[in-house]
Amino acid sequence: MSYICLKKSGERIAVSKILCVGANYSDHIAEMNPGKPAELPKEPVIFMKPPSAIIRDGENIIFPDVQSELHHEVELIVVIGKDGKNIKAADADSHILGYGVGLDMTLRDLQAEAKKKGRPWTIAKGFDTSAVLSDVVLKNELIQVNDLTLKLFINDVLRQEGHTSNMIFKVSDIIVYLSQFFTLCRGDVIFTGTPKGVGPVQSGDRLRAVLGEYAEVIVSVKKI
Repeated sequence: MSYICLKKSGERIAVSKILCVGANYSDHIAEMNPGKPAELPKEPVIFMKPPSAIIRDGENIIFPDVQSELHHEVELIVVIGKDGKNIKAADADSHILGYGVGLDMTLRDLQAEAKKKGRPWTIAKGFDTSAVLSDVVLKNELIQVNDLTLKLFINDVLRQEGHTSNMIFKVSDIIVYLSQFFTLCRGDVIFTGTPKGVGPVQSGDRLRAVLGEYAEVIVSVKKI
């Protein structure tokens, strides 16, 4: 069973789907399109990962043999606490169970090739071990979700740093938008997008993702 784990109680909650937002920080959009004006999306860019992609603290990201370019993307994750459909902005917070930090691992050259050919990103984003999740902090234990720092360290060197205040679409916007198309269920995980600084990892690297003082997850990269 794929699940999220609550930080203090250790309770496990099954995950039925993982919904992800792409292009949610203008600085990341700019770094992915060097030399071009940053074109901000008018609505969230959505893709999915299967629950089977989940790994947690202490586990390994398995570097697929077929690929040479595996990239890290540190993100705020949101976990849904109660079911909802066509959720209104004023009600969005009531559907949130908690927050954590995650890594949206990406096979960048496969993604680039898919974009070029107008094909889905499914393999590039949804392969096994591509969804790294910390334990989840209940929402009432965070001061302000739109005022948190995200950091990623590789082998203890800071590689990525961003701030949730710079998200183009805030958490409530994302929930409202997604719930128009999907029934959001308790345990569903939402990746909210990555700030600038994405880059490659190698077999043997140790990754530590941090959300302010609230959550962290440590994993290693392994090639088999």
